[in-house]
Parts: sequence; structure tokens; C-alpha cells
Amino acid sequence: MKNFVLKIDPLTGEDYYEVYLRGRQLLNNPHLNKASAFTKEERLSLGLDGMLRPGIATLESQLDRTYEAFLRKPDDMERYIYLSGLLDRNEVLFYRLLQDHLDEMVPIIYTPTVGLACMQLSHIQRRFRGIYITPENIANIDQIFHGLSQPQVNLIVVTDGERILGLGDLGSDGMGIPVGKVSLYVAAGGVHPGVTLPITLDVGTNNPRLLEDPLYLGIRKPRLRGVEYEELVEKFVLGVKRNFPGALLQWEDFAKQTAFKNLDRYRERILSFNDDIQGTGSTALAALMTAMRIKKSRFQDERYVIVGMGQAGTGIALNILAMLKEEGLSAEEARKRIFAVDMQGLLLEGDPLLEDPQEPLAQRRAWVEGWRLDDPSRIGLGDVIRNAHPTVLIGVTAQPGLFSEAILAETAKHSERPIVLALSNPTHKCECTPEAVWKATDGKGLVATGSPFEPMDWKGHTLQASQCNNMYIFPGVGLGALVCKATRVTDGMFLAASRAISEFVTPEQEAMGLLLPEMKDIRKVSASVAKAVGIEARNAGLGRLLDDDQIGAVVTKAQWVPAYPAYRPGALRYED
Repeated sequence: MKNFVLKIDPLTGEDYYEVYLRGRQLLNNPHLNKASAFTKEERLSLGLDGMLRPGIATLESQLDRTYEAFLRKPDDMERYIYLSGLLDRNEVLFYRLLQDHLDEMVPIIYTPTVGLACMQLSHIQRRFRGIYITPENIANIDQIFHGLSQPQVNLIVVTDGERILGLGDLGSDGMGIPVGKVSLYVAAGGVHPGVTLPITLDVGTNNPRLLEDPLYLGIRKPRLRGVEYEELVEKFVLGVKRNFPGALLQWEDFAKQTAFKNLDRYRERILSFNDDIQGTGSTALAALMTAMRIKKSRFQDERYVIVGMGQAGTGIALNILAMLKEEGLSAEEARKRIFAVDMQGLLLEGDPLLEDPQEPLAQRRAWVEGWRLDDPSRIGLGDVIRNAHPTVLIGVTAQPGLFSEAILAETAKHSERPIVLALSNPTHKCECTPEAVWKATDGKGLVATGSPFEPMDWKGHTLQASQCNNMYIFPGVGLGALVCKATRVTDGMFLAASRAISEFVTPEQEAMGLLLPEMKDIRKVSASVAKAVGIEARNAGLGRLLDDDQIGAVVTKAQWVPAYPAYRPGALRYED
């Protein structure tokens, strides 16, 4: 059953919703609820008379009331629960509040607080959002999708909960991530909330804490693996294609062994991308582009140490490799400049633990002959720092303090302005703090982190680390791909997105050490990214044949603004 349809009055040209719910049903629908802001006419025509107090509020007065309540909450977890409740009651009010206080509230609805919330989700669950697909209900996926009350679905964020941030396997408690990502698509990108759908593939969990928790609400079985898991994912993708043929599917927080496989298997079959691989790599690349501009350097002039070769680390490394090749280096010349470190140490050719995406990043053994090593059987991070003389240090390991004072000091010896991207989330998993980098470099280091840190006064001027947050990338990429009718998402689109983001950083922001735009500009950044993606899609023969200005206009028009539309009653009806 569809609860509303967008209409246009042919006489006045007024946009309005034709609404098929009445009374309490309407008040309980977060897409449609206006609470105290329903007009007198709407109260009478929609069966709300007597269900609301007489005072008719404006959206602005509702914002004052909700922000006041938000500030009364004693800690971030209570603020997360409060904002989740507001989202479940009134989406327009939630997104307008979030948009007005983006810097303050993004760390609550997403990293770092969302990680803490996912750790406790079965204990703090109030209402359920999104869809849970399981081995038991996958055969009914069409009926499940038909039961949605939304007029249409254009954007899906899906996880299987196996690798939530740096916290690991959280089973179906990982649903907090798709819900949070959808919120960022709306707040940062301007995607209409009525076309979004968070989904969790609940295939069990190998987390003993969850399996033993009497309040855990997910499937209490070991994770589905192998052919059975792959068949479930295949049935899920086919169900999406049948029911929402034009939708964008974002893969989110899958474990490395499945993330690359799903991306490769489905990127040509359905409009899709993996944010942990492509989004993280693209955001980090944008930060590095800005850093090169600040240093007046080229990518080929730097030496890169990347620690943690999971999805994010591999995605970042492959983006750097692409930029080195774009500057004219051969594959071998580019490989010499990237030192990828994982659990076994420096990745070397012939290592039986190498995975397919890591092969182009492994160092030739001949290139490291003669290195002075602490342990001849293994090349560790300290050995790499001491022998490779990096100028760029990137961490995606979830190992707090990995970039020690000694490592930062050694890195600072080889560049006046070293670049340090300590990207692990949440905050307590960060490889180092911005302050540690600035102390090691006399304030000259260029820093970005995964979670937000406060600015620091350094010798009379302000230094600030950018939060290398994927929300700079994925909302704009998704919006651009959808409104420009792209048939697939390509690496070229992500490269165009990186350039659009970096170009948004002003000289004044660069002087403070910022490598990415400020969060307050995120909607404009997303529009710029969406336009760049649309242009790239057109040029590649994958999107609408519009000129640049037309693409920009389409993007601007598509960005939803949280405001209450007019309602008119419609007869209750059912649709397939």
C-alpha cells in the first residue's frame, strides 16, 4: 500500500501530497507526520481534529523545541537515541534539525557514536527501520518489497554486519550503519528520504558476545558461508533488480573476503558501488590532491606507506596507483612508490597470503634487498619507515597509537610537510591524534583523521585536521548517478568526484591545514560532486546527454529541502 503520491494542481501549479492515511495512522507515519504543524484545514480533512493540541506550530518553533530537548541529553548515546526517536516520528523535522546543526550532530548519527550504538543496538532498539533479509525469508523477497509504503525506492544501502567500522562482526546490530548512511545521503546529498531504503542481510554472526546475549535480536547461528551465502546475495540482487530496476545499491561494511567479490560480481549487472573500497579511496585521494597543492608537489614526488590492507587501505592504494599512472609513470615505477603493510608486514611479490586486489601493490623482493631489518624473516612497519623514507603515512588498522612518536619523528625527517592520514574509526581506534603529528613536525604536518578532532592553537595560529569522512563522496556520487540515469558507477566517476571535492577547498582553509572542505558546505560539495559524476557519465556514454549547465540544474532541482508540503486527502487505495 502506498501512503501518498506527489501531485501538481493543474490550476495553481501547487505541489502537494495526496495522502491516503487518516488520524493516528498519519501521525504514526514518519514520512508524513507534521505533528503540531498540521494546518487547521489539514486537521479537519485528514481526521486529526481533536488528536492534537490547538496550537499550530511552525517548523521553526518545532526546531527550537527539539534542539532544546537534544541539549538536555546527558551523553552522546542518549543524544543518538533521542535523534533516532525523532527520525522515527517526523522525518522532515529530523532532517531540518540535522541540516541546521550538521557539525554538532553528524558525529552523533554517524561516526563515532554510531559505532557505540551498533554495539548496543539490541539493547536500545525502539522502532525498526529498513528491511531485514534472512535465509528464512529470502524466498519472499518480492512480497517483502511489495509491502513497503514508499511510493518508490531509488537508493538502497545494504550491509551484512560482518565488518562494522573498526568493530568487527556485529550481526544484525549493524543496521545502525545503513540507517546512518541513508541519513547522510539525505542531509548531505539532498536525496529525498522517501526513496531510500536501509537493508541488512542477517545471515548470522560469529560474535560470541551476541550469540550469548539474551537480548540480541538477530539470528543466533554462525554466519552463513560459501555457496549458500553467495546464493542468498544473488537472490537479493535479483530481487532488487526486479522490484527497483533503476535503484542504486551501495554495499556497506562487508568483510574484505566478500566485499571485493560482491563489487566485482555485480558492478556491471546493477548500478552499485562499495563505499568502503571506492568511497574511502576517493575521499582520501581528494585529501591528497589538496595536500599536493599545498606542498606544490606531485604524486610522483612522494613515497607512500599504507598500513592496513583491508577494503579501505586497498582502495586508497589503488587510487594512488591510478594517479601515479595518470602522471605518466609506468605500473612498475608507480609500484616502487607505494609500500603496503598488512598483518604479515610489507606486502611482497610471491607472498601466499596476497589477495588478488593486492597483487599490483606488492613490492618486488629485489627492491628491498639490503634493507636493515629488525627481524630478517619479516619486514615490519618500523623497518619500512626506516628504509623507505616515506613522506605520506596512511593508517586504516583500528590500532590506536600505531603511529608512535618515533614513527612520526622518523617520517618528519624526510619531508618538511609530511602527510598523515590516520583514518580508523571510531575515535579511540585512531592511529594517532593530529596533536601528535603537529608536535612531531613543528606544526607543519598535514593531517586528516577518520573521526573529528578539535582545532589546536599552534604558535599563534589555528591548525585544524580535516575529517576524512566518506560523506564528502558517497552522497554526491549517488545523487549524480541517479539523476543523470547512469547505467553503472565507474572508477572515472570517483576520480571526477575527488577532483571536485579538492577544488572546493579555499586558500584560507589550506592555510589552516584543511585538506577537505568544511562540513557546513557539504550540500554544495555534494552538488559539485554530483555534477562532476553526471558529466563523467555523459562523456563515458553512460548517462543523460545534457550539457554541463543542464546537469548542474538537474542536480540542484533534485536536492530535497526538508520542509512540510501541503496535504490533500485522497481515497485509500492499494497498488502492486
